[in-house]
Amino acid sequence: MGRFLGGSWDYVRTAWWGTVSARVIERRQLVIAQAVIVRDGPPKQVLLSIRSDLFGWELPGGTLKRDESPEQAVTREVFEETGLQIDPERVVGVWVRDGFRPHTAHVFFCRVVRGTESPSHETPRLKWFDVDDLPEELFSWYEEPLRVALTPDAEIFVGNDWQGLGAIWGAMKIDIRMRWRGLPKT
Repeated sequence: MGRFLGGSWDYVRTAWWGTVSARVIERRQLVIAQAVIVRDGPPKQVLLSIRSDLFGWELPGGTLKRDESPEQAVTREVFEETGLQIDPERVVGVWVRDGFRPHTAHVFFCRVVRGTESPSHETPRLKWFDVDDLPEELFSWYEEPLRVALTPDAEIFVGNDWQGLGAIWGAMKIDIRMRWRGLPKT
């Protein structure tokens, strides 16, 4: 029951963060950097994470600090969240997301340089997935960045993405399902 009560508070904080704070309180546009971290196989795999507030698989990454480039941010954030030092080999794309929590996401194709996966307080679960067998609990807004990143010779994507009620409801269903089942073991 505690997983669900905690989830209720997380929903309130996330709703505030995604609707009010982004439009009223924050002074600068939110810019994030995310990593599609791949290791060759067989099978070829991608590293996904689960955050501590909203349960569902996603790409590691986070918010740029002031005067930080997207490349610097993705390298720092991935190390903080996963314990891995990465090489952002190429830009996958830039998604300008409107609707819930407007932001710009810079996504990079990355490889591990060194380190061992170690979950953090921010991302308590990390797991490598076969690129042909991604989890059903993957948040929908990561599907396109993963598809573009894993397509050989794909052009850099630049475009818009709308995160409306369908995306929010889909994320809530994933979160509730994962809270019901419990977080997967690492």
